[in-house]
Amino acid sequence: MYCPNCQTPNTKVIDSRHLSDGLAVRRRRSCPKCDFRYTTYEKLQLQVPAIVKNDKRREPYNREKISKGINKACQKRPLTTAQINRLIDDVEMTLSQKNNTEVVAKVVGEVVMEKLYELDPVAYVRYASFYWNFNDIDGFIESLQKSIGQFTNIKEKIFINKDILSEKPSIQ
Repeated sequence: MYCPNCQTPNTKVIDSRHLSDGLAVRRRRSCPKCDFRYTTYEKLQLQVPAIVKNDKRREPYNREKISKGINKACQKRPLTTAQINRLIDDVEMTLSQKNNTEVVAKVVGEVVMEKLYELDPVAYVRYASFYWNFNDIDGFIESLQKSIGQFTNIKEKIFINKDILSEKPSIQ
């Protein structure tokens, strides 16, 4: 590693610490020539497959697109930035473990929704509401109930009563 101060090619590692569940390393370094100290971060770079859109176009994976959607769903929810970043890291890890060069956009959305459901069921419902494109509430509720049924290990976290949602609120 080159010293950012004097460009000496061989610097010394003083301290190393693992970050983000072992996916990153923080290193404190020192230059033997000028005694300049600085910090470097090493992060595992995953090979996330390209995305095949619904119209068969292919585009490279874009972390920002997923981040925007998840952040929108998590607005005003009690989630930290670290939790959201960990969720995005988990999505990327899941996609990279499929060992495919391409993955269908629908699969990406399903992975995001599963991870989001585990983290915050309300944010999951918000994400589902703009991920799925519905014209009426009945179709949305039906699809939501079916998708929740697929998450067998955490099935009972959300209860949606169609009758309660269809009642008109009383004004007092």
